[in-house]
Amino acid sequence: MQIIYGTGNDAKIAYMQRALGSLPCEIIGLKDAAVERGIEIPQVEETGTTPLENARLKAEKYFQIFKCPVFSCDSGLYLWNHTTGDPLPGDLQPGIHVRGRGRVRLSDDELIRHYISLVKKYGLIRARYKNAICLIWDEWLRAESMEEDLWGNPFLFTDIPHKKRVCGFPLDSISLEMETCRYFYDMEDDAQDELVSEDGYVRFFHNFMEKYQIF
Repeated sequence: MQIIYGTGNDAKIAYMQRALGSLPCEIIGLKDAAVERGIEIPQVEETGTTPLENARLKAEKYFQIFKCPVFSCDSGLYLWNHTTGDPLPGDLQPGIHVRGRGRVRLSDDELIRHYISLVKKYGLIRARYKNAICLIWDEWLRAESMEEDLWGNPFLFTDIPHKKRVCGFPLDSISLEMETCRYFYDMEDDAQDELVSEDGYVRFFHNFMEKYQIF
């Protein structure tokens, strides 16, 4: 059984394949699913105002096209001054617009420069991703969540980038684990995954499959 992960981001697909490796199914991305079925990948306009609304928009569109189990995720990024604990001003809160608003889409390099500039202005920044997921199994079965157990752990942004860079996850190069201040890229791979709530996604899928007695 295949479940399509509604993203073309190879790094995100690899993460979810690791996170959900215990499930009795294969997680594949949009590009592979489209090639297998001879389908053109549809464009989805993310017009939602929350991560959950955007996850739902994408999952519903992809299910209409592929007619098989599909899930989509979305995230919002929220920032605080680490020294004072105060949230950054509203116009600097990325929320669901991590790469910019409207037609302005920042490249990986531009994204890193932008967040480094915020650190230089405010000092160390505490950040957290609030994640959401929408899973559509068939015409009748679906589940979605934006519960806190899906959110990533709080972490820090620094203005000194790590030498390593992974396409699709540019901000990891300036991200530090809260307790040790180690760069994400200096941590073990499984420790990195836990920071973005691997366990929450596993529980979401297992609860869904147990509830509907799938597999």
